[in-house]
Amino acid sequence: MKLVFATNNLNKLKEVQALIPSKIQLLSLNAIGCNEDIPETSPTIEGNAKQKAQYIKLNYGYDCFADDTGLEVDAINGAPGVYSARYAGETKDANANMDKLLNELKGKENRNAQFKTVIALELNNKLVTFTGICEGVITLDKRGDKGFGYDPIFQPNGYSETFAELPMAEKNKISHRGKAVQQLIDFLSH
Repeated sequence: MKLVFATNNLNKLKEVQALIPSKIQLLSLNAIGCNEDIPETSPTIEGNAKQKAQYIKLNYGYDCFADDTGLEVDAINGAPGVYSARYAGETKDANANMDKLLNELKGKENRNAQFKTVIALELNNKLVTFTGICEGVITLDKRGDKGFGYDPIFQPNGYSETFAELPMAEKNKISHRGKAVQQLIDFLSH
């Protein structure tokens, strides 16, 4: 089975490739000749995932899955949420995003947060979604050099390490994306 993963994020692609069974051939956007920015205009994480999967099916004809992920922080009313990648501006600079978030949480005791990933699968002209959530806290400073995005400041519940300090295999077992991808794999296996 061939499936397009609608992402230009090579880190996400590597993470998901490590989880997908070999019987599923994962195609990148580059592999299908899609070099454009896929619209993400929905006000929700779920809406953006659906929009991207449907865009690839409509414009390129491939069965596809797309994800959208947001970091939701309790103390700032669930922000940055759907705007996580662009929290500090359109440049999508991970360090600037983390710095802005750490600055906004200065002096706040409640540092509870959750990562939420929604995967939308457009397969055989049907749309199905899968949601993965990982709860944790925002640390006081950046720690670790693995991972990407907010990983250096997100410490999952039950761990003393941030996502950026955990090996990828360990992170994939507990992460929001890992949980959503596992639901996708289970669905495709039946």
